[in-house]
Amino acid sequence: MAIISEDDLIQSVADALQFVASYHPADFIAHLAESYRREESPAAKDAIGQILVNSRMAAFGRRPICQDTGVATVFMKVGTGARLDTRRSLQDIIDEGVRRAWREESNPLRASMVAEPLFDRRNTGDNTPANLHVELVAGDLVEVHVAAKGGGSENKAKFATLNPSDSVVEWVLRTVEGLGAGWCPPGLLGLGIGGSAEKAMVMAKEALFEPLDMQALKARGPRTKLEELRIEICDKVNALGIGAQGLGGLTTVMDVKIRTFGVHAASLPVGLIPQCAADRHVHFTLDGSGPASFVPPSPDLYPEIVLAGAGTARRVDLDRLSREEVASWRAGETLLLSGRLLTGRDAAHLRMTRMLAAGEALPVDLRDRAIYYVGPVDAVRDEAVGPAGPTTSTRMDKFVEPLLAETGLLVMIGKAERGPAATESIARHGAAYLIAVGGAAYLVSKAIRSSRVLAFADLGMEAIHEFVVEDMPVTVAVDAAGGSVHRDGPALWRRAAAG
Repeated sequence: MAIISEDDLIQSVADALQFVASYHPADFIAHLAESYRREESPAAKDAIGQILVNSRMAAFGRRPICQDTGVATVFMKVGTGARLDTRRSLQDIIDEGVRRAWREESNPLRASMVAEPLFDRRNTGDNTPANLHVELVAGDLVEVHVAAKGGGSENKAKFATLNPSDSVVEWVLRTVEGLGAGWCPPGLLGLGIGGSAEKAMVMAKEALFEPLDMQALKARGPRTKLEELRIEICDKVNALGIGAQGLGGLTTVMDVKIRTFGVHAASLPVGLIPQCAADRHVHFTLDGSGPASFVPPSPDLYPEIVLAGAGTARRVDLDRLSREEVASWRAGETLLLSGRLLTGRDAAHLRMTRMLAAGEALPVDLRDRAIYYVGPVDAVRDEAVGPAGPTTSTRMDKFVEPLLAETGLLVMIGKAERGPAATESIARHGAAYLIAVGGAAYLVSKAIRSSRVLAFADLGMEAIHEFVVEDMPVTVAVDAAGGSVHRDGPALWRRAAAG
């Protein structure tokens, strides 16, 4: 009988979460490198290149790949012949591992979890609780799969109960097309088909942990109907032309994983969970001999990357922004931002709009300023700020009109598309929306020279900061005339795929 100590399990979970925060799986790097090699869309190729450069930098610097260090998700298979030497619950033990990982002084991770979902939504400060799934299996070992799932991709999870005669492929295509780019492609799709509502969604999550093999599968050809289905969905999703970051291109997904289970004859439940470019998970086994250890991927996996040069970009002084200059920007154009940049996310936007509605003065003057939708990781060593990539902008859509109309705000920066109402408001007020590359948080942070909190310090990472940036690369996603790169780019590459 294997006796697994409480300390070994806690330390293994903590070390696993620290490991996945900084290292992509080797198979993901290899598939992303091949996508970079094949990509023909210049904008998408540069976005993939930034993600790869960011991955390499994070690995060498032992810093988070993404500022959203994710929800800790743990799947355990406990052998009936194994014994855990503890008097505490598994949830308490796993949460202790999460707490230890997030409070690691050399590489602190961003606490994103709130204690309860409905009312005060107070941040727990240590990223607990973890989402824990446990299964009793034969044997005397404890197998653990640890993942960190970001909110941007998790928010795009979908479920449907189809009729048995319905097409799963058609449902997936409709669903993915409706997701937009907020889940931060290129990435993966996990599908759970069968069982029941909860079973399908858990299978979809577990499917994302399987080794990537789409390139090898296509090279040798499918041997089963399930493999045929995987290839069909992968090819048809990529033919939608969504591309990296929704900019239009050849690769939206690098692999499609499917798990199935027996189902009631009247039902066809299907769960879909996308995985973003910050693919973070690792598997380990405990046999009583000590905590798990983890081996980083080889640096040789990374290809040579040539990012878009500064010579083709327009430099912008954020301290001298004017409506005339913003009106001259065009969707798809690359800018390099320097100067003072405000930050603000969901909680800060909600508080500001409530203050405006109550006739109260805001603590920060937004007139002719730019605001960046970001919740940065705490700085370490000589950093001005930790990894600081953009969050999904559509969550701030409902705040666009009041802020533009009542404060004189000129520019917003985030990731993914804006909704129709937000796009119309941006055009009506002569403002602009810019995007940074989601999945390149450590790379983006290197353009930030200093950071200070200006307002709402109680909101933690959601407080309003003021960054001083130098040559921060962004793309004009919605210009002052209403032109949208997320509308035009995918449409162009979809036509190319159909032609």
